[in-house]
Amino acid sequence: MKFTRPVILLSFDIEEFDLPTEFGVPVPEEDLFTIPRTGTQRISELVNAANVKATFFVTGAFAEKYPELIRDMVSHGHEVASHGFSHSTFDVSDLTRSKETLEKISGASVSGFRMARLAPVKKEEILNAGYLYESSVNPVFLPGRYHNLDVPLTPYREECGLLQFPVSAVPLIRFPLFWLSFKNLPFGIYQTLSNMTLSMTKQYNMYSHPWEYNEWAKEAQWHIPGYIVRHAGQEQMKRLERLIANLKGKGEFLTFREAVDELS
Repeated sequence: MKFTRPVILLSFDIEEFDLPTEFGVPVPEEDLFTIPRTGTQRISELVNAANVKATFFVTGAFAEKYPELIRDMVSHGHEVASHGFSHSTFDVSDLTRSKETLEKISGASVSGFRMARLAPVKKEEILNAGYLYESSVNPVFLPGRYHNLDVPLTPYREECGLLQFPVSAVPLIRFPLFWLSFKNLPFGIYQTLSNMTLSMTKQYNMYSHPWEYNEWAKEAQWHIPGYIVRHAGQEQMKRLERLIANLKGKGEFLTFREAVDELS
């Protein structure tokens, strides 16, 4: 399944800052939410100023903490989709719980789902919870994380009928273009690869996280490896601004929900 024109699917996973727990460091309750809140505010201001559309995959817990931020996203024409209820835990019931929570807070229909850390969830469960699409597949091989070399690089239907939007990867070599490569590759190289991928696949689908846009995420106390928090804060904001400026004119920025309609 392929778009008839170049489409840019820019998204952000709005979640609690639980990343340090992967390295054995507990995170105080306040920091869990305030660090991504600042990043989310900065992202929102940037995409609004650039006049481009984005999709925000939000956890129910974050939405309950900052409902005004969620309503502001919708008021500016962005899409709010589900990122589960909590970023640290998951139960199948969270599919419905997060959807209902986000719809109540945002006042808008929630059509999409992305699982935390792109972990696998039964596609039938996602469809049965009322979602139209998912974007939780990285079509690459990364040892210990992803083994999806048999997955298409463009949107496709799961066996149950759920529409899947794979994260972008460079054709042929399957080099990932997700958040880690965006922050670690020299910008010129990343720009060339993303432009080439958009031209060849008619889709550019990249996501990042709000804590990446907050300097506090790279404080030594969190013990997060440098390659993960590289450029965190204003440097990463400048990279995002450059990325958007580069993509403008090369394709149309759509929300995932708009992309679903375009493929129907």
